[in-house]
Amino acid sequence: MKNQWIEFYRGLVTVKASGKGIERFINALTRSGINIWNVKNHGTQSVTFKMKVEDAKKIRSHARNSDCRIEFLQRAGAPFLMKRLLKNSGFTAGALAFFAVILLLSNMVWGIEIKGANPATEYQIIKELDKMGVKKGKLQFFADNVESIQRTLSNNIEAITWVGVELKGTTYHLQVVEKNEPEKPEYLSPRHLVAKKKAVIVEMFVEEGRPVVDIHDHVQPGQLLVSGIIGKEGQTETVPSKGEVFGETWYKSEVILPLKSTFKVFSGNEKVKHAITIGNLEIPIWGFGKPEFEEYELEENEKAVKFLKWELPVSYVNKTFREREQVTRIYSNKEAFEAAKDLARKKIKSSLDENAKVKGEKVLHQSIDNGKVTIAIHFQIIENIAEGQPIIQGDSE
Repeated sequence: MKNQWIEFYRGLVTVKASGKGIERFINALTRSGINIWNVKNHGTQSVTFKMKVEDAKKIRSHARNSDCRIEFLQRAGAPFLMKRLLKNSGFTAGALAFFAVILLLSNMVWGIEIKGANPATEYQIIKELDKMGVKKGKLQFFADNVESIQRTLSNNIEAITWVGVELKGTTYHLQVVEKNEPEKPEYLSPRHLVAKKKAVIVEMFVEEGRPVVDIHDHVQPGQLLVSGIIGKEGQTETVPSKGEVFGETWYKSEVILPLKSTFKVFSGNEKVKHAITIGNLEIPIWGFGKPEFEEYELEENEKAVKFLKWELPVSYVNKTFREREQVTRIYSNKEAFEAAKDLARKKIKSSLDENAKVKGEKVLHQSIDNGKVTIAIHFQIIENIAEGQPIIQGDSE
């Protein structure tokens, strides 16, 4: 039969018929519209065949009329399989429960190892991980991916310079580099300190070496500030000059800012979808339908399902659709000038050292042309202008 798979789901039986009227019996079944297949002869008075389970009761009268004896050898198909499963339901339920528990335990977080952090920093890291749902006993499916965990820890904990996050099996491994690590002693060769830019000296802190300039002196790039040659004439020695020489320097910053600008922002609306993927097949389990937003940004997080140490070809997928809107910002002339000044300040500060300070500022030029604000600002900066210059044998002041 062409539809044997369909008959398997309905149920089928294997029948053995024996007696003198085998041919008459087979002909009677055919005339009655009862389908049989896989007919096999076993001698002259015995035959076996398969048939639908629903037709099994109809053949007894035909067997009696044909002087044949029938025997049901085998029952197969979904109905009989279900009966056997129900009969052994305790064993089946136990096997399924065991598999489910192992699957669940294989996808939980059972360990968090942190290396390179002192106890105080480690406590901060654990608190941040708790906020993200990364803790012992939690399912890995509902935790952020390792890139997101690494980014969040780096942004929220000031005590760390870098953190590496790796998930191995059921354990998160974190390698931390702290900012407050003891600095290795700096070994310097004999050197002078010279000016790296034009400035007016305002303050000096010399640890080693001999200052050769004073407060309020004007200096040029490359000019000697602190000599590494100390001692009296004929009894001199060279040392690595150390210290900071703060000078007033000058910068000019020019900024062009449009009065009208268009950019995209998130509205705060989002739609979350959950699905299970098996190979290339995706099965939605929560969050059906398409997002109702015209514009959106998609964030997709996929995590493989594990069984013990093996990754199954099954994944849990979390998709977040965040609505994005186009916003037009229009500045008044006054607002535009203030925004441009603030942008110029940020631009200057980003190019300076951490210990540099802005002493003053003066607007040199500001104008509005073709819908854009142009502003030029002169900044007075106090910063360390000293840099090392190696002392070459034979140098003299």
